[in-house]
Amino acid sequence: MRPTQLDKARIRELEEIGTRSDTRDVLARATMQARRDYDDYFVVDIDAHVSEDHFWGEVIELIDNDYLRDLGQSQLRSFAGNNALLNIVPGLSHQSVGGRITHQGRREPDVPQGEHPFVVAARRSMDAMGLDYQIVFPSAMLLLGMHPQDEVEVALARAFNRWTVERILPMDERLKAFVYLPFNTPEACETLVAQYADAKDVIGFTVCSTRNNAIHADCYARLYAMIEESGKPLAFHSGYHWGDPSFAQLNRFATMHALSFTHYNQIHVSNWLINAMPERFPRLKMLWVESGLAWIPFLMQRLDHEVLMRPSEAPGMKRLPSEYMAEMWYTSQPMERTNMELLEATMKVMKAETQLLYSSDWPHWDWDAPSVITSLPFLSEQAKRNILGLNAARLFNLDIKPKKPRADAVLATRPGRS
Repeated sequence: MRPTQLDKARIRELEEIGTRSDTRDVLARATMQARRDYDDYFVVDIDAHVSEDHFWGEVIELIDNDYLRDLGQSQLRSFAGNNALLNIVPGLSHQSVGGRITHQGRREPDVPQGEHPFVVAARRSMDAMGLDYQIVFPSAMLLLGMHPQDEVEVALARAFNRWTVERILPMDERLKAFVYLPFNTPEACETLVAQYADAKDVIGFTVCSTRNNAIHADCYARLYAMIEESGKPLAFHSGYHWGDPSFAQLNRFATMHALSFTHYNQIHVSNWLINAMPERFPRLKMLWVESGLAWIPFLMQRLDHEVLMRPSEAPGMKRLPSEYMAEMWYTSQPMERTNMELLEATMKVMKAETQLLYSSDWPHWDWDAPSVITSLPFLSEQAKRNILGLNAARLFNLDIKPKKPRADAVLATRPGRS
């Protein structure tokens, strides 16, 4: 059937989504999902990202080492550009799929005078997705654990934490953050924990998992004790590293991304458990970020099998590895949803109703809207509410009073667009 004149009058041409599109327009469908499914839920996004390379000059100027600050500013003006001092390897540049996916590298338009572009973009994403709080992580800095110069990781960690806590978090009460710990230098980590343990908008401490440190090493004992005493969780945020020899044989970003984000956290969880760290630090709340969920039951079964066969190699453990893992915390993204029976079994064995936290990974290419949780047919209403926000409120001691605008109000700000 050909469209009538009346049909043609009702058709409007939508603007193409690109790197300069308003976040509220990009996420308009998520806003409509919020209106339909979870407008009255308390929702916390545990893992969203700062594209810090857009503001890298602001971070570089906060470096407290004169030589490294001068070097970084020199690199900003020359060949390195926004990758100054960083150890970027192939990966970030592949995520846009040749420019066909535009979330990565977006720059927010129409930023009001006097407001920071990142805060404006974050606020718009929170409003559009129906979030009460959003916890932000760095992006390019996730590779710093493999940097050949430990002093650079320390300097950038201190500068980025200052930039986040002093310049970004005070601008919106709905934004929270973990303090980045330069894990290759334990003494520097201890200093940062002491500095930020009581900071109001700092909800925990994070280690970027892409590194080769043995997390059970004695040099970290004082650090773990300090974090345990603070009452705030320790998060390990996974990532990729194409320069790792074990991944050098992979010839596609898809396979590297599928394996590396689970690889590093599996190693750290295994070392943590086999060396009985939960018994040494029983009140330390461990959170594992951006590894998806499919690896969890695999590792539970694998480690249980090994420990039962070789108990003499794990003398400090008083329970099975799977029992400790069921008491840890995990974030949802990227949630593997190709087989609902497997996903349901995974959520059951990991006790998702009390231990899983929703995360979007916005604005990365594979981000998940809160509807990934509300659309799961096997979850109860209470389980959905727990995963989307109430578990996070319990872990981070967040006020569950609603902070977000209603979805209808957000859609009304973009008439003719959404």
